[in-house]
Amino acid sequence: MSRLLPALLDVAVVLAFAAVGRRSHAEGLDVVGMLRTALPFVVGAAAGWLVAAVTLDAGPRSLAFGAVVVVSAVVVGMVLRALTGQGVAVSFVVVATTVLAVLLLGWRLLARLLG
Repeated sequence: MSRLLPALLDVAVVLAFAAVGRRSHAEGLDVVGMLRTALPFVVGAAAGWLVAAVTLDAGPRSLAFGAVVVVSAVVVGMVLRALTGQGVAVSFVVVATTVLAVLLLGWRLLARLLG
């Protein structure tokens, strides 16, 4: 599996997270709103990819790589949300961490089981 497919899967699950969150809070799924919600976490996931690629001796399908992406997506995502005046309530941090961990690690675990 090339590095492109895992990167696209990570972006897709972050977008799904943002879409479900916006939908559950009765916010629209318009492009600007989706970007505003998803972009901090996409940037965080991309930062995690850079950190994992430089520091780990594991490929992007590994759970260790995914764990770095999760932590970075949440930490960088929350910092960027705070800097842009978006909510970072403790309950949101807990939900975001849980959902992103399940999604970003889940596809990796599923790929390992199937592959």
